[in-house]
Amino acid sequence: MPHAEQLVPMLVLLAAIGAFAGVIAGLLGVGGGIILVPAFFYAFSALGYGGPDLMQVCLATSLATIIVTSTRSVLAHNRKGAVDWAILRGWAPGIAVGAVFGVLAVAQLRTPALQAIFGTLALVVAFYLGLGRSHWRIGPSMPVGAVRAALSPLVGFLSVLMGIGGGSFGVPLMSLYAVPIHRAVATAAGFGVVIAVPSVAGFLMQSVEGAPPYTVGAVNLPAFAVIIAMTLITTPWGVKLAHAMDPAPLKRVFAIFLAIVALNMLRKAAGW
Repeated sequence: MPHAEQLVPMLVLLAAIGAFAGVIAGLLGVGGGIILVPAFFYAFSALGYGGPDLMQVCLATSLATIIVTSTRSVLAHNRKGAVDWAILRGWAPGIAVGAVFGVLAVAQLRTPALQAIFGTLALVVAFYLGLGRSHWRIGPSMPVGAVRAALSPLVGFLSVLMGIGGGSFGVPLMSLYAVPIHRAVATAAGFGVVIAVPSVAGFLMQSVEGAPPYTVGAVNLPAFAVIIAMTLITTPWGVKLAHAMDPAPLKRVFAIFLAIVALNMLRKAAGW
């Protein structure tokens, strides 16, 4: 049983992480997972928890929080009629299959490999956040048939490898296929639920080494509870800030921040 001197610093760090993730999510519309995964890793490492499976804990715990946050988000968007259920129904089966394969892949990978994957994919996301343009298009409507069959599992697979929901890949994908941004954001929240539910079910059945206290499977319960509580408080603050200022310059600043985090992950993966 861990002592209070072990749990209290962990809970304080997690509360600060959750507060920051909530504000950024509300301000920039960026899913919290892309912040939570590296933040969990640095926090748990600083507190002395490590081992070859630490990144699995970070990914799984981030995805567990996404079940709650994405469900709340998609329900709220649906009340405004913003969710494109035709896209969600068509893409959900492939995304879920990709998520399951993502869990199987993560189970075979150790922390350095997962850090390298996260860092590489986070650089791609940072590039799009910083340099992407709303008028970029690769098609007039969301693809069906063979293209959808190929892309939908890829969205689920890559999202699990990063421990994120549907926003970071789903929103750019839908935007590139001419889905209006508010519908893309709303529908991507549904992607997040489809990604997180099967993946967390799989992660709960895993066993990891060197995990922080109160970790069930690969999901750390204190981190899950504190992050959910803090994001419920601070996400509305970020939304208010977004309405009070132009978030576009801040999105570019966040893209630079994310690129630095990604490069640092790659540095650690290389053992430097």
